[in-house]
Amino acid sequence: MDPLEFKPEYKRKPIRSYVIRSGRMTDGQKKAFASQWQTYGVSLFDGMQSLPQLFGRQAPVVLEIGFGMGDSLCSMAVNEPDKDFIGIEVHPPGVGCLINNAAKAEVENLRVYMADAIDVLDDCIPDNSLDRFQLYFPDPWHKKKHNKRRIVQPPFVAKILQKLKPGGVIHMATDWEAYAEHMMEVLSPFTELDNQAGEYCFSERPEYRPVTKFEKRGERLGHGVWDLLFTKKESE
Repeated sequence: MDPLEFKPEYKRKPIRSYVIRSGRMTDGQKKAFASQWQTYGVSLFDGMQSLPQLFGRQAPVVLEIGFGMGDSLCSMAVNEPDKDFIGIEVHPPGVGCLINNAAKAEVENLRVYMADAIDVLDDCIPDNSLDRFQLYFPDPWHKKKHNKRRIVQPPFVAKILQKLKPGGVIHMATDWEAYAEHMMEVLSPFTELDNQAGEYCFSERPEYRPVTKFEKRGERLGHGVWDLLFTKKESE
């Protein structure tokens, strides 16, 4: 597929939690699409996946929505070789960067969708198949009139719960305090979830989540970061 014509895949037009940013791909990212997409890329239109078949083994599966340029996701795939990782992102430069770096690091436990996350969850990810779900630093849509665009809403959490195995973990992180509070207010009422830190408490950053350059810069400026870790209860 021509990397210059590579576009995110969509099936429907709901209110979206993102906008497609214009961004110029580097030569390395273009080459990665041309040479590595067949290794790492998965199409929305491939339909429902058997995850063991997709990765060629039986292993815990971690799914991340909105991985940006993919540095932390690539690091996690390298540092946790016992797990398989699925990344979903709509921005071609970020996808190109991730698969380029993954190829350089000879990562084998990573697959990538460049599509709308809701479409992927609905059409490609089996129920009760994920061991961890990750959403790091999503767009906070901080203006009140834009709050409805935030991806973290009750129907979204219900959808993630459906895809998680019992004992699976929802991990969210944000550097916007108001959005952290919104996440807490959305997650806490779900009786199927346990807050690992205790009721209405935020968690310490787990070791597996790398500190990004963006996060380090924010810390130097005195910005906070809030992690939320909720576990899906085992079936009774």
